[in-house]
Amino acid sequence: MNAAPADQIRLLDVQALDVRLQQLAHRKKSLPEHAEIESLNKDLTQLRDLHVASTTEESDCSREQTKAEQDVDQVRQRANRDQQRLDSGAVTSPKDLENLQREIASLAKRQGDLEDVVLEVMERRESAQERVSELAERVSSVQSKIDDATARRDAAFEEIDGESATVTKEREVVAGSVPADLLKLYDKLRVKEGGIGAAKLYQRRCEGCRIELDITGVNEVKAASPDTVVRCENCSRILVRTSESGL
Repeated sequence: MNAAPADQIRLLDVQALDVRLQQLAHRKKSLPEHAEIESLNKDLTQLRDLHVASTTEESDCSREQTKAEQDVDQVRQRANRDQQRLDSGAVTSPKDLENLQREIASLAKRQGDLEDVVLEVMERRESAQERVSELAERVSSVQSKIDDATARRDAAFEEIDGESATVTKEREVVAGSVPADLLKLYDKLRVKEGGIGAAKLYQRRCEGCRIELDITGVNEVKAASPDTVVRCENCSRILVRTSESGL
């Protein structure tokens, strides 16, 4: 393939712009906010699970407390009725009086035991409520951090996308001045060779693979006409000759 030396040199300008686009894409993909947001989202998921569990525990305690308080109330009402019977004098049989007094005493103990249960449940519920509040605050805090990191990431995206759009337009202009067949070969090699399709020959070294040409390669490049599109013998990329090629 042949191409004017000026066209080959313009290929280096296209390559430089493509490298810049690669760098911008890598920067966009490698923003520290990505890892930060991912880590925070993991924390948020765990905290939300804990918050749900604590809320469920608090709800269970609430129902348990209501049931215990109802049990206390039932025992209290029964004890009140027995005490009223005792105080009314309606029970005159000594045996019945003894049984009634024994039942009142038994109910008093039962009421005390149930009130202890109520207190224990209330303590557990209060602890669960505190845990719910604490976790809610932590969820809110982590969500705020996620929102902040997301805003920073989106701002970086906007900046990178803006620069990428500018570089892309510049690339279109420069590439438009390169012969189509030369540009087609370059694009094919660029895809194949990790983003570098053309490289400067600098002091007999290919700037693409960083390997110096051997004497045979140097002589072949020297012998090639200026219009000949030469390729690196090591990496097959297009070698662009300049005044700094050392030939």
